[in-house]
This record gives sequence, C-alpha cells and structure tokens, in this order.
Amino acid sequence: MTLTVKDNKTPIVVPPAVRRKAGFKRGQEIEFKASGGVIAIVSKLPNADDEYTPAQRRAIDARLAKADADVKAGRVYGPFTSAKEMAASVESNIRRVRAAKRKAKPAR
Repeated sequence: MTLTVKDNKTPIVVPPAVRRKAGFKRGQEIEFKASGGVIAIVSKLPNADDEYTPAQRRAIDARLAKADADVKAGRVYGPFTSAKEMAASVESNIRRVRAAKRKAKPAR
C-alpha cells in the first residue's frame, strides 16, 4: 500500500533532526509505503507527464519512436561485455568511416 501526503496537518510527527537528515523540505510531497510490519517514508518522485509541456512531450515521443525504429532495423551496436570491447567497436567504426571518406574524395 502506498499513500501520498502533502497535508501539514498529518497526525504523524517526525523529529526535525530526522527530517533534516532525510533531506525533507517543508511542503514537500512524501509517500508512505507499508509492507511486512515496516512503514517507509520516502519523497514522492515527480511525474514525468507533469514535467514537460505537451509540445515537449510530443518531441520526446517522436525521438523515442525513431530510436525504437533504429533498434528494430538493427542500427545499433552492442551489447558489450566490457568497456574494452565497446572501445574496440568504436575504433573499428571510426576506421570504417575514415576509409569510406577516403574512397569518396574526388581526384584532384
């Protein structure tokens, strides 16, 4: 069960030192999560839908759709098991692009 509270008249008192240590600010929305005999009080994360204007959300959705199309078409690299493997892939792609540029240069 999760409950969100923003009301300052909540009948639970959390000592100021505990609130400071947790980083809670006055008027901040918090969530109460109860499970297995434990109550956890956490700050409520912002909803991504509230964070962007409708125009910004459309632009983000369009970019995500393009990224999905790239993945489906196989225009991605990896997954890599190490940073060394990823670096080798990047260097290989750089060499391939440079070779293609050399071939594309017109003769003088």
